[in-house]
Amino acid sequence: MTRAIAIEPLTAEAFRPFGDVLAAEGAPDKLINQGLCGRYHDRAALDFSDGRAGISLFKAEARALPYQLEMVERHPDGSQAFIPMTLKSFLVIAAPDQGGRPGVPRAFMTAPGQGINFHRGTWHGVLTPLSEPGLFAVIDRIGGGPNLEEHWFEEGYIVEP
Repeated sequence: MTRAIAIEPLTAEAFRPFGDVLAAEGAPDKLINQGLCGRYHDRAALDFSDGRAGISLFKAEARALPYQLEMVERHPDGSQAFIPMTLKSFLVIAAPDQGGRPGVPRAFMTAPGQGINFHRGTWHGVLTPLSEPGLFAVIDRIGGGPNLEEHWFEEGYIVEP
């Protein structure tokens, strides 16, 4: 038997327990480049216990809805930001920590142009684009030692629109 999760729109308020929403919305913090570029300044809290921030490119296969959620992961030593390199929406899944294990997951749909930054130690689903090419810039911890913990659910979830 699987449990159902309804997809919510991604908003800063709804996502706050899990991380930061990255979006160029509203007025920019300042204009730069002779007034031709709006800077939306310092939109995510990068947090690493050691190591350094690195930028990698991920190319993930597109998934389809309804989506079967069987596993979540977390990175205890660093935050992780996903920034789409296309104007396509993607699915974001996050769960609260309950005594070292994930609680009931929540699912969010990004608007085109939104990215996210998971706080360090946040349980989350894998990168889940819903259309090709699934290309993302990822900013996360580069350093020694393991920085990945996976949790496989005994009873999975179905993520529905």
